[in-house]
Amino acid sequence: MDSKMKAEILKGVILSRYKSIRQFAVTMNIPYSTLITALERGVDGMAYSTVIRICEALALNPIDFTPLDEGNSLSSQIQTRRVVEKYWKLNKNGRKRVMEIIDDYTLIPEYRAEEQ
Repeated sequence: MDSKMKAEILKGVILSRYKSIRQFAVTMNIPYSTLITALERGVDGMAYSTVIRICEALALNPIDFTPLDEGNSLSSQIQTRRVVEKYWKLNKNGRKRVMEIIDDYTLIPEYRAEEQ
């Protein structure tokens, strides 16, 4: 996907959630001129950290600008992906052991996530 196409996606998502590009820029504390330039010329010239902030705020994947899963933050999805990638690097015995450890840890109250 090219930079201009990503910019069009961003613009559409911003306008679907905010009254204007300016309102979004103010909310995100991004100079309006920076945002407008990126939306007109493409996001490739924008600082990567700014693109990440924008994608996080709009719940978009910064790689392909697709929507992130509902209720799942970017950092959470990145962490999940890292865990899965490492899991698949293990052999059958390693995978089995990891699952045993996870099962054990889910039984310990101190390590359980709070239910939502």
